[in-house]
Amino acid sequence: MIEKIENAHGERLDYTFHPGASDAHIVVLGHGVTGNKDRPFLVALAKGIAAAGVPVLRFSFAGNGDSEGRFEDATISKEVEDLGAVLSALEDRTVCFVGHSMGGAVGVLRASQDPRIRCLISLAGMVDTRGFAHREFADVTPDQGCMWDEPTCLLSQAYIDDMNQIDTVVDKASQIAVPWLLVHGTEDDVVPIQDSRDIFAGANDPKQLIEIPGADHVFNGDATPAMVEAVVAWVKTPIAAFRTQRA
Repeated sequence: MIEKIENAHGERLDYTFHPGASDAHIVVLGHGVTGNKDRPFLVALAKGIAAAGVPVLRFSFAGNGDSEGRFEDATISKEVEDLGAVLSALEDRTVCFVGHSMGGAVGVLRASQDPRIRCLISLAGMVDTRGFAHREFADVTPDQGCMWDEPTCLLSQAYIDDMNQIDTVVDKASQIAVPWLLVHGTEDDVVPIQDSRDIFAGANDPKQLIEIPGADHVFNGDATPAMVEAVVAWVKTPIAAFRTQRA
C-alpha cells in the first residue's frame, strides 16, 4: 500500500487502509465538515465493505483529524483538490468514492470532472451549499466564531465565500456518467433529504436513491447497519463489473 499521501500544498493526509480480496479496486471514504475519517459510522462502513472483499481507504481532509493543515482553510474547493491527491496516490486502481455530507459535494464536483472516479456514493450529501451555510452559520461571525460552538472549528470567511461561490452542485448531476448511489435519512436535520432528491432527479442512469426511515445525519443507532447494508449490497455490482473488465 502507499506510504503517504500529500496534497498540492505539501500537507500530509492521514488515512487508514482496510485490506480486501484485491487492491485493483478500492473504495475511498471522505467525511463531512468538522468530521474526520474516524467517525463511527464511517469506520463501520469501511469494515462492512472490506468484509465483502473490497479494500477501503478512509482519509481525513487537510486540517481535519490527524491530517496536516489548518481547519479554517478546509473549504469544499480545497477538499476537491485533496481528493485529487488521493486519486493520484492510488495510481491505476479502480476507485469508488463515498462522500458524507460536505464530502458528498466534494465527490460530486470531483466526479463531474475526473474519470478516475468510476462509481460514486453520496451519504446525506450536501447539494445546496449556500443554503447550508446560511442555515447553520448565519449568526456566527466569520474568522471570530466557531462552527456549532466547536472550539477547534473556526468558521472562516474563506469557507463562507467558497460555499456561496459554489452555491449548489445540483447542476453537476448531468455531468456524472458513472453508477451513483445516494443514501439519505428521513430525519436528517443538517442536510435536508430534499438535497438528495433534487440532485437525483437530474442524475444519469444508472442511479439509485435509498431513503432510510428515521435516520439522522450521521446514521446513528440502528441506522448505521441499515446504511452499511445498503451500501455494501449496491457496491458489489459495479465492483463486479470492474473485475470483469480487467479479466
